[in-house]
Amino acid sequence: MRIRRAVTIGALLLMSASMTACGGGDDSADGNSDGDGRTGTGTDKGGSSQAASPGLPEASDMASIAYFLNEYASCLDLTTGAEYDDSSLADRDPAWGDESMPKDPSWGIKERAACRDKYHDTNTLLVVSDMKKFQTSMKEKNYRQILIGKDFAVDPGDAQTIQELKASGLVTLYCDSEHAIPSGFKQEPAQVDGCVLTDYYNR
Repeated sequence: MRIRRAVTIGALLLMSASMTACGGGDDSADGNSDGDGRTGTGTDKGGSSQAASPGLPEASDMASIAYFLNEYASCLDLTTGAEYDDSSLADRDPAWGDESMPKDPSWGIKERAACRDKYHDTNTLLVVSDMKKFQTSMKEKNYRQILIGKDFAVDPGDAQTIQELKASGLVTLYCDSEHAIPSGFKQEPAQVDGCVLTDYYNR
């Protein structure tokens, strides 16, 4: 009687150990190490590709761009590009570009505006609807110093404003093959051949 009971208990222990091992194998197979039922992809925790490369700043409208600039520099008295171009300020401190750009599909610009920095110079703000077209036109026109986010761009009006925006995560389009970017600066592929996006502001 005792022998039969011991054999039964031993069989149950072996079955339990086997089920535990199988369960551990399933968690490993679906990539989930948290036991929360989700499939782990390595993109939502520390050391992930998303955390290592969070991407460029985003601001899909003028109010958001102005708010972003005020976090690092200054953007005062925001006005549309057309209104600024018609103002008396534009005669002595013109905004970058003109109002033909948003109407020209080759630029990929949705909207253009201007604001003043605390040094009394003009920043030009651009909502970009097609960044590849924008970068292509930038290269063709040899405009190198406009700062670029994921879906917007800024032309700072003052050298000090540019320095203040170095911490913002904005980059420049660099297409100068004759002059190398100094070591230590970010270099990521741009959306136009022969150019990179870099935090090297050489102005």
